[in-house]
Amino acid sequence: MTVRNSAHAWRDAALSVLLASVAVLPAMAEPEPQPAAQIATLDHALLETMQHAQQLGFKGRYAKLQPIVQQIYDVPMMTQIAVGSGWAELTQEQQHELSEAFGNFIAATYAQRFDGYAGEKFVETGTRPIAGGVMVNTQLIKADGDPIELNYLTRQIDGKWQVVDVFLTGTISELATRRSEFSGVFRTAGYQGLLQTLQQKVAQLETPAHLS
Repeated sequence: MTVRNSAHAWRDAALSVLLASVAVLPAMAEPEPQPAAQIATLDHALLETMQHAQQLGFKGRYAKLQPIVQQIYDVPMMTQIAVGSGWAELTQEQQHELSEAFGNFIAATYAQRFDGYAGEKFVETGTRPIAGGVMVNTQLIKADGDPIELNYLTRQIDGKWQVVDVFLTGTISELATRRSEFSGVFRTAGYQGLLQTLQQKVAQLETPAHLS
């Protein structure tokens, strides 16, 4: 074998080893969606739900939105804030059950509020750093052009951006409203009382009076 052939053989062998090593490398993880992208996912799901609201009915809208809520919202954190200081007294199972019920309540509220379509659209109006997170400002533009502000406070938890509060009309904290209501229920009726309250609220939203 000539020196030239030997060099070619060495190169080919080295290239084979390199390709083999690349083949077994784990795939690069997809980057987590940024705050605005998370809200865009939510807005897209809401718009689709509104456009098919009549065909879906309440149960169909709820089924479509419930997994989106679990993906976009940090439901356990929001539940902890809504419950208040008594959260630390609960077992992990109780915390999980309350978080699940609270997430169901959020999804049911969306299903009840977004129950029809008349040409509305969502528009992102900007983002800004705030309180250790990022506020994503959006508007729901009604058919007549009148905007409704829906601003989302997002925080990065374990590398993932999720919603921890919603400000209706731009200033009214949904989480503060729920904390005022649910922490009082927890203080007077405890874990079981709050769980039943959340379940009852979901059932009430599904009653014929709220159906499309």
